[in-house]
Amino acid sequence: MSSINRRNFLRTTGITALPTLIPMLPAFAGNSNQQQSAPANPVIKFFGDAEMLEPGDYLTELQKVQAATAIVKDRYGAGGVVEALEKKFAMITGKQNAVFMPSGTMANQLALAVLSGENPKVFVQDTSHVYRDEADAAQSVFQKRLMPLAKGETFFTAMQLQDSIEGLQSEEVFKSGIGAVSIENPVRRTDGRMVPLEEIQKITAYCRSKNIKLHLDGARIYLAAAWSGISVKEYASYFDTVYISLYKYLGASAGAILCGDAVVIEKMPHLIKVHGGSMYGNWTNAAMALYRLEGIEVRLLNTVQRAKEIFTAINKLQGITITALEGGTNIYNLDLAKGINGKAMQEKLSKEFNIRIARPNEKNHTLLTVNETILYHNSDYVINAFKRSI
Repeated sequence: MSSINRRNFLRTTGITALPTLIPMLPAFAGNSNQQQSAPANPVIKFFGDAEMLEPGDYLTELQKVQAATAIVKDRYGAGGVVEALEKKFAMITGKQNAVFMPSGTMANQLALAVLSGENPKVFVQDTSHVYRDEADAAQSVFQKRLMPLAKGETFFTAMQLQDSIEGLQSEEVFKSGIGAVSIENPVRRTDGRMVPLEEIQKITAYCRSKNIKLHLDGARIYLAAAWSGISVKEYASYFDTVYISLYKYLGASAGAILCGDAVVIEKMPHLIKVHGGSMYGNWTNAAMALYRLEGIEVRLLNTVQRAKEIFTAINKLQGITITALEGGTNIYNLDLAKGINGKAMQEKLSKEFNIRIARPNEKNHTLLTVNETILYHNSDYVINAFKRSI
């Protein structure tokens, strides 16, 4: 199977039109053989990380996949397009192996269970999906004690981690081992903000000096890569295992990929079966993700560039301001002047221009989430739509 054309991402620089807030990325050289194509009735949706396909659209896309290359089904996750997807992700992340899983929760939990072994403590962000959104599976199923750090913040620092670990010597009478450290990047609960690479590097250096394993909850790592200019492979290089979602921006209706060393990944098929995740056929999700994976970097960088162009122009309009979140990815602040009717603006954008935004609140504020649907129309169309709808 031919490998994906990997290119190095470029570091971001600021632009004066949106003072240091919206990242500027040069146009990406070259063309993808899987460019985003607009549907018959294109709708730009400023929410969600991608356009979530309706059943009919999903079937239409699968027919395109089948027409391009006949889909070979798997059997309980073995062989066929699932195996092809696993090999592709292993190459993308620079890991030895990869394995398909039905959900991100299972990918996170099994990775941490295997990395930790018999050591119960797992350090996590207080705002992380592992800590806040996985039904206490680490404790109730895997007998892991989650140790949250940096309450309410996007990330903890290497110094906070070190202080917490070293403080255990005096704080606990009966000692138990430290199994792993988990980092989510970017963080959903803080509106897609990223963990700075410099902090990841410091955390990795400390953990490796202490022989502590590291897991990356990289469900949205492709968004971090596009908005930071740091490749997926580089992000993955600082961790022993990495999970990537298949449905958030790769079009699948479900599914996850976990990548890591062979000694870790080879244990997963049995654990997936034990925990009820072994399904006879996974090819519909794997085929869609593999199809959409080709060219994803180009499309997302085009998305970043398009957002920069549109928001720079919109910010020149009176009464409207769009700013990037500090340390953010694809989520932006939209603020309207008091004299603007936010509800009417939202309705006009939707009815007349097929542009969907969340309704501004009582302070005339809302969030815009940028995704590939911004490529469905050229910049002038979107700029004019906002201009006529204010």
